[in-house]
Amino acid sequence: MKRLTAYFTKTELVLWFGSMTLILTAFCLFDRESYLTLIASLIGVTSLIFAAKGNPVSQVLMIVFSVLYGIISFSFAYYGEMITYLGMTLPMSAVALGAWLRHPYEGKKAEVQVNRIGKKDMIWAVLLTLVVTAVFYFILDAFGTANLIPSTISVTTSFLAVFLTFRRSPYYALAYAANDIVLIVLWVLASMEDIHYVSVVVCFVVFFVNDMYGFISWRRMAKRQGISQRGTDVEKV
Repeated sequence: MKRLTAYFTKTELVLWFGSMTLILTAFCLFDRESYLTLIASLIGVTSLIFAAKGNPVSQVLMIVFSVLYGIISFSFAYYGEMITYLGMTLPMSAVALGAWLRHPYEGKKAEVQVNRIGKKDMIWAVLLTLVVTAVFYFILDAFGTANLIPSTISVTTSFLAVFLTFRRSPYYALAYAANDIVLIVLWVLASMEDIHYVSVVVCFVVFFVNDMYGFISWRRMAKRQGISQRGTDVEKV
């Protein structure tokens, strides 16, 4: 416990344990059966609090979360979510893990060096996101994905998020927050048919709060590291 209080701030500990409490409460009230969803939610929120610190451990946890969330999505025919997390978020998290480990801040393995994204990188991000969105739309349509349009938008925000995570940009958290909003809509629709999925809705509401904190934390981290986000230079991967 001393190591946790030494590493995390009081705000981060309150956010972390408060988030887990909400997830557990929602599980007890609306589910009580899908322990896989509970485990995935707890792993996911733990990943986010480590991500807010720029710790590569977050990417390891995200890989585990992607596998579990893919299984959960399959259960409600959200094939877009399943394909996105298993076929994109999981491998990109593995790539991001490698990038974060290669770029520690001043040799500290527990903190990644924040990167400054330039115009060229953003152009690539937009172009690749548009291509991935178009391709996935037809794939998801072919699979008969439930709620096709929101599922496709989820792919868009997810790809942008994992791309920015790989590039070590603070804006990855905003992309994930946008994805959280889409997922909240998706699982609200699912919970209208099965109340058990309300616990998943609560999970992504908690994720949204954590991602917004992650953006604030990374901006502070960038300032402390002396990285300006307004420049046009891009650090090599």
